[in-house]
Formats: sequence, C-alpha cells, structure tokens
Amino acid sequence: MRMNKEYSQAIIQAKENLADLNERGSEAVGGNVLEFMENILTPDEIAESELRVSIIGELIKARQEKGISQKKLEELSGVKQPVIARMEKGITSPQLDTILKVLAPLGKTLAVVPMEKRNSQ
Repeated sequence: MRMNKEYSQAIIQAKENLADLNERGSEAVGGNVLEFMENILTPDEIAESELRVSIIGELIKARQEKGISQKKLEELSGVKQPVIARMEKGITSPQLDTILKVLAPLGKTLAVVPMEKRNSQ
C-alpha cells in the first residue's frame, strides 16, 4: 500500500528521533513509540490507518492543487471549515458522505479497486 509523502516523512523523522534518543541513552516515556505502536496495533489496524492517511492525503493534495482554501471548500461542499480542518489533521474519522461531499468540488471521487497484494515475508 502506498503511503502519502507527508506520512512517509513523518515515519522517517520519528525513526530518526528514536535513534537519537537511543544514542543518548534517554529513557524518556514514549522513547520507543514505533515499537510500542507495532506491539498494540494489529497488521489490519496498521493497514486501515495507512489507508485513512492515504485518502486524506489525496484530499489535501487535490485541494492544494486546485488552490482552494478550506473556507472556499466549505462554500463549495457545504461541509463546515472546522470539520474539514479536523479531517485533514486526522483528528476525526469522517463519514463516507462527508468525504464524498468534500471530494466532489475537487473533481474527485472514491473508487473501489482491488488491493495490492502484500509481500509475504
């Protein structure tokens, strides 16, 4: 599954921060957050999270490519700007109809397509 650029960069940065903490021998709470997340999340939950990040990333990209502000998108979609902001920040998990309302003025829609086969390791 393809992750969006911002998510990938955040993971890289988190790993660099973790390496820095380990190098300094810091025992700070949350010092090994990636390992912690891998231990509490199932592979399906991780895949679901990556899919959510990918969808929202594409929504943000489409809005920015059109040069539309969140406020303008509110006018075009009928979805309030604070809802759009929370959705883009990942604070909320929007309902399907909300995503569709926001995507329509951007000239986008969702499609159901076969998932890429995961590599067996």
